[in-house]
Amino acid sequence: MNLNKAEQEEQYSLEELFVSYKTPPIYLFIYRYCQEEQLSIDIVQDTFLRFHKYQHQFDARKSSIKTYLFRMAYQLMINRLNKRQRWKKLLPFLYQQEAQHESMSSIDKLTIQEAIKQLPEHQRAIILLTYYHDLSQKEIAKILEIPIGTVKSRLHASLKRLKELLEGTA
Repeated sequence: MNLNKAEQEEQYSLEELFVSYKTPPIYLFIYRYCQEEQLSIDIVQDTFLRFHKYQHQFDARKSSIKTYLFRMAYQLMINRLNKRQRWKKLLPFLYQQEAQHESMSSIDKLTIQEAIKQLPEHQRAIILLTYYHDLSQKEIAKILEIPIGTVKSRLHASLKRLKELLEGTA
């Protein structure tokens, strides 16, 4: 079966794929793995956004569309979980509280939001784009139109400052 690009794109319309694979297969796989509803929903959405972006790279001769989508979802989930682990290492005081209370209280969330508001604008942008929007440093550099080295140094400085603010030593 040899499909030209137009036929492949027509055969794999994003809407049809989303309806077919969003639920239950991919969502349930991700949910069963991580046991977090919102994370599962986010990963499913990211999977289809990524598929839309890289659809031209899919080769029906090498794998089925289902396999391709599951692999993409799995990779996104592993990357997100690994990023979360790095986040825990950088700011363990946030996760110690969370582990004790299962989820952060509203007061803790407000405290963190207030601390983030106290950061200088350029540091606040880095924290929000990194930890709230899960963007890579390369993507942040493009968005803010700064070198990647600047992103790294600002991230380091903003995490240090945030830790000081949250521990009350600022």
